[in-house]
Amino acid sequence: GRALLCGLLLAAAVAAGGRALPQLSDDVPFRVKWPGTELSLVRAGRGGRAARGGGTRRVTLVLSQPTTGVLYREDNYIMMTTADKERYKCVLPMAAGGAEEEEKDYGGPAPGELLEPLFKQSSCSYRIESYWTYEVCHGKHIRQYHEEKETGQKINIQEYYLGNMMMKTMLSEPGLSEIPTKNIEGQMTPYYPVEMGNGTPCSLRHNLPRSSTVMYICHPEAKHEILSVAEVTTCEYEVVILTPLLCNHPKYRFRASPVNDIFCQSLPGSPLKPHNLEQLEKQQEMMKMPFRRAKEEETPSTKEEKFSSIHKPLAIGSHQLLTVGTTLISKLTDDQLIIEFLSGSYCFHGGVGWWKYEFCYGKYVHQYHEDKESGKTSVVVGTWNKEEHIEWSRKNAARTYYLKEDGTQTVRMVSHFYGNGDVCDLTDKPRQVTVKLKCKESDSPHAVTIYMLEPHSCQYILGVESPVICKILDTADEYGLLSVPS
Repeated sequence: GRALLCGLLLAAAVAAGGRALPQLSDDVPFRVKWPGTELSLVRAGRGGRAARGGGTRRVTLVLSQPTTGVLYREDNYIMMTTADKERYKCVLPMAAGGAEEEEKDYGGPAPGELLEPLFKQSSCSYRIESYWTYEVCHGKHIRQYHEEKETGQKINIQEYYLGNMMMKTMLSEPGLSEIPTKNIEGQMTPYYPVEMGNGTPCSLRHNLPRSSTVMYICHPEAKHEILSVAEVTTCEYEVVILTPLLCNHPKYRFRASPVNDIFCQSLPGSPLKPHNLEQLEKQQEMMKMPFRRAKEEETPSTKEEKFSSIHKPLAIGSHQLLTVGTTLISKLTDDQLIIEFLSGSYCFHGGVGWWKYEFCYGKYVHQYHEDKESGKTSVVVGTWNKEEHIEWSRKNAARTYYLKEDGTQTVRMVSHFYGNGDVCDLTDKPRQVTVKLKCKESDSPHAVTIYMLEPHSCQYILGVESPVICKILDTADEYGLLSVPS
């Protein structure tokens, strides 16, 4: 598909001759469609544009795709012939980007001013990964650390500061004419950078201090989450933060680019779609479904609502996959929810993109994909066995703590082992997952954020964060097992 698309765009550039075309870019999404012999586009405006030349009047119709507003012109096409002599007329979009003109009359606060409340509150954001936990205290420092429980309940902390705020003038405005952007999930996204230096000395760089660039990007539903931490060069990092505060500035708002469809009409004697492409798509579909397919009908529930996903799938650092999804989970009372969650009868759902996740405490972790045509494909990532977990907890930290200002300890996170999942094709061993349950304060008391990492093939980390967990973390016993608060 991609080779065909590149060929079409290259051919379009050649066919255009001297005509100016928008610069080709990977950031502009294209899709090839095969409408057969008929093409249904609607006329844009009031009848198109007329051109005069040589005493004759030529009318060029300007068409548009109603769903995206992308424009097409009847004379803007190329003829394509496949290796099998199949012939197609491919109508190309006129405008590739669909970018809206920036609002030039904005007179509100500058981006640094919009972020100021975050720095004044001295709030911190956290991200749990397979080994490290990342802590971003906005305007103060970035820390990565790992806690290990030693004998006698002593906690050994391994930590590095990836950056400290040295100057209080960090909110001085960079020139707004050149707002930097970062490619996030194929979308060039504007961000506001804050430089943080003077971190822990780096032995690999002659003890130069570690440093980071914190990139704040607009996300209207976010709670200042850490989207990613990446080491771009040795001991230099990029940290991306999702925040709603920047969304008041028009230049930082996320704008989704429309997908630009290329319509390839089959000419007489040619199939709807090239034969070789049909075969390739069938093979890809077979490869996409290597797991057992279980058709399951959705059962109505009085307890559950429709889940509203907030985040997109995200690629983080060197890990294979991370999916974050925040959902509103219930209208039960806190006490009811805690009792049903701990009994395993109320399950958390999360994740967006191809795979979603279902976590039932003390029962299982499932990964699933729902499709209208093929039903529900379900993979058992891990199942609960109390004895196996207790054995695992003797070698791993089942609960970790942090020290309060008054000197007392409180549980920060508990980790549970779920083994004996479906056998993995890559390892020929059962899948297994470590579930990390962590307190996360939220404006919505019944929200849950779920993300999954795969640090090793078919060995997973499932992060589950919710205000619900805040209420039961301190009940954790030595094995990290939770109970209903007394």
